[in-house]
Amino acid sequence: MRKTVTILTVIFAVVLLAYLFSPSYLRQALVHQYVGIDDHKLFLTRTIKAGNLVPWKISENYNQLKLSDSLKHKIESYQSVAFLVIQNDSIQYEEYWDGYSDSSLSNAFSATKSIISLLVGCAIDEGKIKGPDQKIMDFFPELKGKFSGDVTIHNLLTMSSGLNWDESYGSPFSKTTQAYYGSDLQKLIFKLEVYEKPGQKFKYLSGATQLLAFVLQKATGKTVSDYASEKLWHPIGAEHNALWYLDKANGMEKSYCCFTSNARDFARIGKLVLDSGRFNGKQLISERYISQLSQPDTFLTDEKNQKVDYYSLQWWIIDYNGLKITYARGILGQYIFVIPQLNAVVVRLGHKRDDNYKNHHPLDVYMYLEAALNVLNN
Repeated sequence: MRKTVTILTVIFAVVLLAYLFSPSYLRQALVHQYVGIDDHKLFLTRTIKAGNLVPWKISENYNQLKLSDSLKHKIESYQSVAFLVIQNDSIQYEEYWDGYSDSSLSNAFSATKSIISLLVGCAIDEGKIKGPDQKIMDFFPELKGKFSGDVTIHNLLTMSSGLNWDESYGSPFSKTTQAYYGSDLQKLIFKLEVYEKPGQKFKYLSGATQLLAFVLQKATGKTVSDYASEKLWHPIGAEHNALWYLDKANGMEKSYCCFTSNARDFARIGKLVLDSGRFNGKQLISERYISQLSQPDTFLTDEKNQKVDYYSLQWWIIDYNGLKITYARGILGQYIFVIPQLNAVVVRLGHKRDDNYKNHHPLDVYMYLEAALNVLNN
């Protein structure tokens, strides 16, 4: 018995010392274990200020259609907190769970990448970025790697950057985990190297989006949050201020993730894309840039040597029941679906996403689209 206690004491001491002397980001990762939609309570944030509210219309048929018990059960099985269907600028259906409401904050996770893409479009329109073919070295000559002089804005947007970033939330030692829980994104990003020739292979890397955000900050002379407020959040009539996680006080936005808002305001991002970059008659992003969101660079191939016909400019593309749908997505099933043929936007927020895929899309995507079409076709 005494021997067992001694062994356990030694093990505990070793674990404690390992914890105390590990990097601060790793300690945070070990404490919190896994990311969550309410993590804005853990981090310092910067506010994306809303402007003058442009309220959604409420349909005459608002929430009159009830989803089937089986479909609703499936939606709830993924711990959904919000499901919203908008057509012709009117809310047709919305439902909230687990104490969440139309004003509850929820992290968009990688759906944030799609917002960064829209901001890049704004910066190109302004001439702050010369165009998609501008080299990243124009902004950051310190970028490292054999092919650092080749990588362009377009390469980052299409996830063909060639950066040596390991994409994993599951590993506490990955660069993604370090970016999420760490406190120095600049140091992390500019240690990266462009080790493969850009513009050839599709490889989904959060580091590519974070580098785009540093370019935005350098090009505009503004924080990413302030630029988002000026170019997107204020002009699209968002009802509530949004939040963006920072790496430290007065630091950099975690721009590959961590834009935090609610279902109704996220839907405004979808409406902006649906309306070809216009909002209330004003062109906020060029129609040409928005049209490219649904036109993938099919000359790219992925790690299975398959043609990349499912991704473009930080947005995903799916063909569903004859509909070509562009959508933003996050790791826990954060979705903003844009359905032009039905003049519709659908938003789903929640705690879980399916681990299985069909044609590069999580299986739950098909379920939410089925539910949305049940609403839109009745």
